Amino acid sequence: MKISIFSAFPPFRGGISQFSTKLSESLEKKHELSLITFKKQYPNILFPGKTQYDYLQNNNLKSKINRLVSTFSILSYFKTISFIEKEKPSVFLTNYWMTIFAPFMGFVARKLPKEILKIVIVHNLTPHEKRFFDKACNSYLLKSYDGFVALSDYVYNDLKKYVDEKKIIHIPHPTYDQYGKKVNREKACEKLSIDASKHTFLFFGIIRKYKGLDLLIQAFDRLDDSFQLIIAGEVYGKDDEIVRLINNNKNKDRILFHNQFIPDDEISTYFSASNYLVLPYRSGTQSGVLAIANHFNLPIIATDIGGLAEVLNFNTDLIIEFPQITAIEQTLILSKEKSTGFSKNEFVASKSTTWDSFSSKLEEFALSLKK
Repeated sequence: MKISIFSAFPPFRGGISQFSTKLSESLEKKHELSLITFKKQYPNILFPGKTQYDYLQNNNLKSKINRLVSTFSILSYFKTISFIEKEKPSVFLTNYWMTIFAPFMGFVARKLPKEILKIVIVHNLTPHEKRFFDKACNSYLLKSYDGFVALSDYVYNDLKKYVDEKKIIHIPHPTYDQYGKKVNREKACEKLSIDASKHTFLFFGIIRKYKGLDLLIQAFDRLDDSFQLIIAGEVYGKDDEIVRLINNNKNKDRILFHNQFIPDDEISTYFSASNYLVLPYRSGTQSGVLAIANHFNLPIIATDIGGLAEVLNFNTDLIIEFPQITAIEQTLILSKEKSTGFSKNEFVASKSTTWDSFSSKLEEFALSLKK
């Protein structure tokens, strides 16, 4: 097939850019691709982090990525439509992760010729942080596409409320395998200047309120000195509350806080140094961070919300029943006992998949919609 894909791509950073790159690298093994990304994703005033860009990302797609879209420029919408029409794809594919992008994604899909199949991979339908325009944006987007890919049963069930179930397929989020190999834990701890004898928790990724880091820090305050906590990721917005919680924590000497975007070549160190990844989320659908943990065979502690629990392996992983301090504290303590005697063959995600498998299922789905 000939496929045009719109999404965040490098040099834009973040999980969607990584997801789109890995998927495109897999799809191009069998199909002809044209890739479209943002010229400007957000006005700087609306972006909560330090920068939207990561120019150090390595991928083989750089020459194929066309930067055309400015989210708030109607003129760029028409330029994108013209570009896609010249490419003459049989499929237009996009990722949907924030309602702010629905006007562009819906407009383009509606203006493209009817013979082009329009498919959207839905990362989140119900936003983590709700806004007054979410419902209208979702409605506009859902009426614009022919097929929908859900990355979790949670999103699948969400989509069923609004579109025909025959137009939806659930394909689990593949494992991220691009961050190198797991390294010796003692050496990883030494590199981070932390104590390898401590039971170590990792909170990784962009820090926003819905991810519950504040709850995790308060739960960590109740633990004894056999535990330590790594926080690796940039706070989006003000970091005052997180800094205050750490400074007031009785265990602050055993909290390593790297408030920054973590480059790809450093990710292995953080995951190799840890005993558990902790996802104390207040809301969520699925997690790209969880997909990284699967690659490094790192067991997971996660709240029972959204689609997070769907992909856990209960031989090794633990569920936090509620995103609440006491529940998190109890699960953290239990993890130390649980981790004793793990064998390597237990570290298998129950619903993980490869990128090539994901691509094949996506291709089969597209062909079924064309019938």
